[in-house]
Amino acid sequence: MLHSIEICAGAGGQALGLENAGFAHEALVEIEAPACQTLLFNRPSWNVIQGDVRHYDGTALRGIDLLAGGVPCPPFSKAGKQLGNDDERDMFPEAIRLVQETKPNAVMLENVRGFLDPIFGDYRANLIKQLDKLGYFADFRLLNARDYGVPQLRPRVVIVALKKEISHFFDWPEANKSKAPTVGMCLHDLMAEDGWRGADIWRDLACDIAPTLVGGSKKHGGPDLGPTRARKAWEVLHVDGRGLADAPPDENFVGMPRLTVRMASRIQGFPDSWLFSGKKTSSYRQVGNAFPPPVAEAVGIQIYAALNAAAKPKLKRA
Repeated sequence: MLHSIEICAGAGGQALGLENAGFAHEALVEIEAPACQTLLFNRPSWNVIQGDVRHYDGTALRGIDLLAGGVPCPPFSKAGKQLGNDDERDMFPEAIRLVQETKPNAVMLENVRGFLDPIFGDYRANLIKQLDKLGYFADFRLLNARDYGVPQLRPRVVIVALKKEISHFFDWPEANKSKAPTVGMCLHDLMAEDGWRGADIWRDLACDIAPTLVGGSKKHGGPDLGPTRARKAWEVLHVDGRGLADAPPDENFVGMPRLTVRMASRIQGFPDSWLFSGKKTSSYRQVGNAFPPPVAEAVGIQIYAALNAAAKPKLKRA
């Protein structure tokens, strides 16, 4: 078994995916208390460290197999001001510091599609240059969650870096051959859970994958499925995106249903067994800000295979 450290772990989307890929987590660093509670609720044995990653020292785990993390997206998100390295929430410098401290065999970092915008061309080049100086070959790809069985578009940039001498063993994961289920197919059983008579009709109307779930900010009020444009996209799927429901529609419900936190988590690729700590707003923000576990698993499997291949002894010629 290979071992990992994860920073900015959130509610465990990436951690769960990497666990499924075969990695055992030595430490998970997360600043938000509700997310830490979620991690420990689902995996009491994990070493969850609540605190600012800027104060985390990784030298005790030098030589770890993988350093992973979903560093904060607001510095690069189109929904924000796209301040990049001028944003105090930019944690890529901390990730580089931890690469220096831990000297992992591989690195996996995730961020939003905005990271690829032309305005960040110099930022990306500098990040690759820093990893190169530390002895790593780094590459990045825009991966869509729908290509890995998640009923949601959710494009995310994934950066993978391996030590130069073993980087040739890594290949990016291929997309699934089968299409992701529609929102209706994915959520029909949950919508019908309380006997809603319109569940079958709704399933057929919700006949496409979901737009990207939006986690939102603590500065805003209650949970919703995003700004006006996103809510209109949900409306096409006959989902009311103005808020979240506490329970599925009842037997006589009429109109467009709202999602529950459990429904949103399934759309994000979490198994139903993964539970979220806190009230509805806090739980939904954890779900909406997560990295879909199936995508993390797909990339993790490829990293695991590369590290295993690199570790195999070379056969000597007779």
